[in-house]
Amino acid sequence: MSDDLINRPPHYAFSIEPIDVIESWGLGYHLGNVIKYVARADRKGNPVQDLRKAKWYIEREIARRELLAAKPNRKRSR
Repeated sequence: MSDDLINRPPHYAFSIEPIDVIESWGLGYHLGNVIKYVARADRKGNPVQDLRKAKWYIEREIARRELLAAKPNRKRSR
């Protein structure tokens, strides 16, 4: 394991890095954080806290999309 806590922290020791998935799938900020928190949940000290944070980002994204859907003639983005 590398000592590089910036580029290779121990809780991100995956065969596929979450950042690569986020970028490849074109996820925005909220959904990208969902991937990040779910992926590392069992690799840090408090998995429930990370899962709750992922849930918070999902709920935030749902609210954002509902707001966009309710506004007529608005460009809908991710």
